[in-house]
Amino acid sequence: MIVNQHDRDILRELATRYMTYATSDKNREKRDLWRALNDLHMQKPMITIDQIPWHEMDVDGFLQCKVQDPYFNGVEWTLRSEIYKWEHMPADMVLSPYIAIPRPIRNTGVGIETRCLAHSSTGQIQTHLFEDQFEEMEDVAKLQTPVVSIDRALEAELLETAKDIFAGIALVRLRGFQLHSGLWDQITFWKGVENCYIDLIDRPELIHAIVGRYTDATLAMLDQINELGLYDVSCPLCHCSYVYSDRLAVADWETDNLNPTTYDGWTYSMAQLFTAVSPAINEEFEVPYMSKLFSRFGSVYYGCCERLDDRLHIIDRMPNIRKISCSPWSDRDHFAATLPKKYIMSNKPTPAFLALAGFDEELVRKDLRHTIAAAKAHGLGLEFLLKDITTVKGDPRRLWRWSEIALEETVNATL
Repeated sequence: MIVNQHDRDILRELATRYMTYATSDKNREKRDLWRALNDLHMQKPMITIDQIPWHEMDVDGFLQCKVQDPYFNGVEWTLRSEIYKWEHMPADMVLSPYIAIPRPIRNTGVGIETRCLAHSSTGQIQTHLFEDQFEEMEDVAKLQTPVVSIDRALEAELLETAKDIFAGIALVRLRGFQLHSGLWDQITFWKGVENCYIDLIDRPELIHAIVGRYTDATLAMLDQINELGLYDVSCPLCHCSYVYSDRLAVADWETDNLNPTTYDGWTYSMAQLFTAVSPAINEEFEVPYMSKLFSRFGSVYYGCCERLDDRLHIIDRMPNIRKISCSPWSDRDHFAATLPKKYIMSNKPTPAFLALAGFDEELVRKDLRHTIAAAKAHGLGLEFLLKDITTVKGDPRRLWRWSEIALEETVNATL
């Protein structure tokens, strides 16, 4: 594989800058703090910022990619975005001390594509009306078992090229498969939200058939992934949260794990549709299926934007969960009072404060302090994941300042 000198020079310059940060004492200290949190002896609440409106963030042209090769253009973007975050809004981010390149994995999928009947768009924000592709029981047969494969020759070529490009600057590691195990989030794209709600009431047997077949197809896919050794067990992030820990024997970044499997790695899952159903429905249509799936993983991050404070006892029945999301729609005080101490309270601060007419720093501080006090009152490990950020009203400095405020408040929380 030939990468021209122009591209090589850009990649090497970015990698040099990146590795300066990735090998710093500050980076190692942050990694140790995450390890302490995840091993249930928190030294301070931890913070990440992710799912950023990058179209509003470029202040000086640094985020403009220049590499011409399409594969290494993706590597360039990863380097640029990580450097930008470190320099402007690091919070408690950690940089892996190597360059990760994606493996050429192929996945045929389950045989169904999303069909959109209508949509509306405002800038980067879109809403959709989806076609119901599971109107009858026979339609369940549309769900096929995915076939996973990898181009070993291309993988070897990519790895050799990357090692040559970054020689003398950084190690190169292959980035493998990671699974979003939130099956319900995908089912809503195939049926539409309203149709799911109606059939949960009128045709529960159809819903059971859909999620049951989808679960079986996913389990069969995991068997293939494990047989091929494609699961990424050394990725430091799961659903925007760092997962450094001594509790799970993950691959060390300094060595290659020759036979990684899902049993050594993390997955993340959620059922955001169920935020508007009863805990009993949540239990019937989520727990038996996700219990099968979660048993195949070493650790699980559970939840996203849905409210969970009223059903934590149900989430507790599924295996291998380590972190549970406390979204802006959860009652933080009730969540903290109810969450068993074996879990990390993973709070999602509202990104709405970044989208107001003006940026109110005291409002941000008050919100963070409320969550810290709730977690501290019940002896919980706590992390803040600021994500799903739609807009900063064209002012990136709002996000930079949020990072500074969050660091100040979490450091003070340990005094």
